[in-house]
Amino acid sequence: MTTVLLVAAEAMELAGLARRLDAEPLDWPVRFARAAHGGGQRLVMAANGPGPCLAAAVGRIAAEREKLDGVVSVGYCGALDPALKVGDIVTARGVEASDSGERFETCSPLAHRYSAEGCIISLDRFVRTAGEKRRLRASGAVAVEMEAAGVAREARGLGLSFACVRVVTDGSQEGFHIDFNAARDGEGRFRYAKVVSLALHRPWRGLPELIGLYRRSRRASEALGEFLANIEYQF
Repeated sequence: MTTVLLVAAEAMELAGLARRLDAEPLDWPVRFARAAHGGGQRLVMAANGPGPCLAAAVGRIAAEREKLDGVVSVGYCGALDPALKVGDIVTARGVEASDSGERFETCSPLAHRYSAEGCIISLDRFVRTAGEKRRLRASGAVAVEMEAAGVAREARGLGLSFACVRVVTDGSQEGFHIDFNAARDGEGRFRYAKVVSLALHRPWRGLPELIGLYRRSRRASEALGEFLANIEYQF
């Protein structure tokens, strides 16, 4: 039986899939860990926080506990391609680590639903402005996220195949007034009390923005869960 590790930043990103597969908890030293069987595969899902370092740690922890056949970075992303809209699925055809210039090749899981394809840029910060998205788009990438490079680097070190599947939560022309990067702690995790505090600095603007992002993220989690539940992993 093929065993696939799915690595996300937050439990909410995996919630749609976990519900569909009736996943059971795993006693791992991470924020969220579940396992389920489906389609002749064992799917192990784990989330430990945003950024490459926390995501890479999931790979090491999983490799000590499971005989893995492949690793997939999953979760939310921001669109760089103007054609992408909230809830669209993006399958990476390569991941570029913006900070180091590394490029990681990806496998292509087979799915029964359409997804956009292209290079995904990975960097250790939340991209807040439409202007920065336009600059990143100049590289040819279709989306941006925060963990895939760390997951890919760890998979390469473990000698495992790597794939990346993401769901869009914010469009290419969308920016944020809330400085989510200022709400990260020393390990890189988002402090949600701080996020709310930052939103309350200008509540007429920050609160609607935060509520809107939360609602879109919930819808995106369902779209991602439906897509991932129908993937055939060819590792």
